[in-house]
Amino acid sequence: MGPAPESRAGLQVNTGTADSGSVIRSLGLRAAGLLPEGRRLPEAVWQRRHRIILRVALVQAVGLGLLSWLWGHGLLVSADVTLLVAAPLLIAAAPEIGRKTRAAAATTSLIGASVALVQLWEGVTEAHFHFFVMIGVVSLYQDWLPFGIALFMVVAHHGVAGTIAPHAVFGTHAAQHDPWVWAGIHGAFVLGASLAHLAAWRLNEEQVLQDRLTGLANRTSLEETASRLLGGDGEVSLLVLDLDDFKDLNDSRGHGVGDELLLVVSERLRNCVRPGDVVARMGGDEFAVVIAGGADIARAVGERVLVSLALPVPLDGGTVTVHGSVGVAVAAAGAGQAAAGDLLRDADLAMYLAKAQGKNRLVVYAEGMAEAARRRAELAQDLEDAAASGQLEVHYQPTVRLSDGRTTGFEALVRWNHPERGLIPPMEFIPLAEETGAIAGIGRWVLREALRQGAEWSVATGSPLRMAVNLSPRQFQDGDVTADVLAALAESGFPAGQLTLEVTEGVLVRDLESVVAELQALRKLGVRIAIDDFGTGFSGLSYLRHLPADILKIDRSFVMDLPTGQSATTLITSILELARTLGLDVVAEGVETDGQRRALADLHCASAQGYLFARPESAARCTEALLTGRVSAPAR
Repeated sequence: MGPAPESRAGLQVNTGTADSGSVIRSLGLRAAGLLPEGRRLPEAVWQRRHRIILRVALVQAVGLGLLSWLWGHGLLVSADVTLLVAAPLLIAAAPEIGRKTRAAAATTSLIGASVALVQLWEGVTEAHFHFFVMIGVVSLYQDWLPFGIALFMVVAHHGVAGTIAPHAVFGTHAAQHDPWVWAGIHGAFVLGASLAHLAAWRLNEEQVLQDRLTGLANRTSLEETASRLLGGDGEVSLLVLDLDDFKDLNDSRGHGVGDELLLVVSERLRNCVRPGDVVARMGGDEFAVVIAGGADIARAVGERVLVSLALPVPLDGGTVTVHGSVGVAVAAAGAGQAAAGDLLRDADLAMYLAKAQGKNRLVVYAEGMAEAARRRAELAQDLEDAAASGQLEVHYQPTVRLSDGRTTGFEALVRWNHPERGLIPPMEFIPLAEETGAIAGIGRWVLREALRQGAEWSVATGSPLRMAVNLSPRQFQDGDVTADVLAALAESGFPAGQLTLEVTEGVLVRDLESVVAELQALRKLGVRIAIDDFGTGFSGLSYLRHLPADILKIDRSFVMDLPTGQSATTLITSILELARTLGLDVVAEGVETDGQRRALADLHCASAQGYLFARPESAARCTEALLTGRVSAPAR
């Protein structure tokens, strides 16, 4: 029982010591938090700088030995100087040791060389300048530890050596009389130099790590933030956003308007993220967000971004609506700093898949997407030669007059029979063709083929069947649409008055005046212009006042809710009334049920197309249907 009080006393003393240690550590961390601090150097950069510093330190060690010998200190003393200065480099050069320890060892060698020079030169004032040169070299590490070691060594040397042999350290009587006071003064100068170096470092980083236009973080800052978070214990998500069709707007409205839009997008992104999330501009119209959290949090942020982008943006060049494709990738807890590159690659893949699926959507990365990206790249390569090698064919879907059920014409739709992969869905290869520019050549081929077939059918049936051909926004951008149409009309003999060219509202993101001029030139030829997917693109009503259009095609998304959807009925009624006011014809797309057909007829919609009447079929099948009467052509 006797020893118990002593044990308890010992326990109390240990607890007190532990508490004191915690307080000291806490104060130390608080003090460190007040110091200017920047990003951790990337490993490759740190290694490159460290090798330079090691060479400087080694040259100094050898140089000081030679200098000592030349000043008559003898070979043994000279060798000792070289060995003492060079000894820490054995640790600094060991690759298996951590960065901080190696930097500390190299700093010890550098400042040790300054100490040796002061001693050899017997305190001459100019010798002390060497300390400040070495502070500049140490600043390459961009770390407080080397500066702390330098400060400690200066004060300790000047104080201790200055007390023992003041004439060998200081060149003035005042310093020799009060060595510790002057040690503190010299230490203050070293501290000031250190603060100046680190403050400059931090200020330079703020410039280097920010995007100049938007003030957001840049790619370097984003990658370093991701690496730091990946070194922790929680999940980390990366969201990549690419604006849809931004290049068209930038080219047509000018870079000033494009930059103005990027600033608006940047501000909206800031408002969509949580405190602590880092928003960066990766370059051009691509942005990214690093999120400390899992897929659910990242998806919520991404959905807020899509909703925010959908709001119209008033710009100097007029109001525009911009959309974006979002890719999200998630790294598991403890993935490690090296996983940052993989995270960015996966988020990029998900974003490109979102574009391939129709844009203006969010896709979360899943296993197998890398294979999908590889497949997509191969398809893009194959698509370049698809038309020339006979892999493409045109299918035709009839347009039907609702009053009597007769076919008034056909819409030409391209299909791709890949020699190895079979039939490729249009939703897979059409966006790809748009991105690569292959759509321009494909579009010209479809136009020639459709007009040739239309001419044959008109002769065979004795009826003026109309032919509708889709034009891509990229065709207006990359080619001369009017020249292509004239060439196809001349080659086929198809009457211009029976041709309808369908454009989506997406063509309007280009220079509106240029598009209008080209459409007007086509109308002068007798060609009719249809606005496809009306109501789903840009500000349709405001642009419709200027467009030389003849037909509005009601998008299938409005038709699918008929006949029971009250909002769909109201919207279609409004479109029909608008068309009547403007003197435009209307075609409803995507009619699949008899209830939808009757509802459209009751609303006095003149024409429709959809699976209820016929699916898109090959020219041979359509020819058979026309000649056998399964599809009724209009009377002459």
